[in-house]
Amino acid sequence: MISPYTPSKRTIVCIDDDEAILRYEKAMLEKSGYAVLAAVSAQQGLRLATMCICDAVLLDYEMPEMNGHEVAFEIKRVRPELMVILLSGTEVPMQALALVDAFVPKLEASQQLLPMIAELCSRTDETQRATYG
Repeated sequence: MISPYTPSKRTIVCIDDDEAILRYEKAMLEKSGYAVLAAVSAQQGLRLATMCICDAVLLDYEMPEMNGHEVAFEIKRVRPELMVILLSGTEVPMQALALVDAFVPKLEASQQLLPMIAELCSRTDETQRATYG
């Protein structure tokens, strides 16, 4: 039986106000076979995450107009099933961590990020199979 949910390529939304980090994340993810939608502001990222078909959101915690906690809250309010991975170079409050599916310190992102995304996407697959048979 063919599942109604068979994406050919995973799409990840990356939200970070630092363009150099955004370019790095985009290059790393695309090299690993993901499609990437990049947003350089929280507002732009929120629009992408809530309006586009995507599998996960990679979200920076420290941004000027809205922090990652506020963005994660809005994403989960509109799309609770969407996987959100929070990145930060600093301490993150527990209430922000409680909202997201995973947390990766920026210093460890090059080693931890790809395995984390793969694991979360496989969980999404299992949920889809359970829902759609």
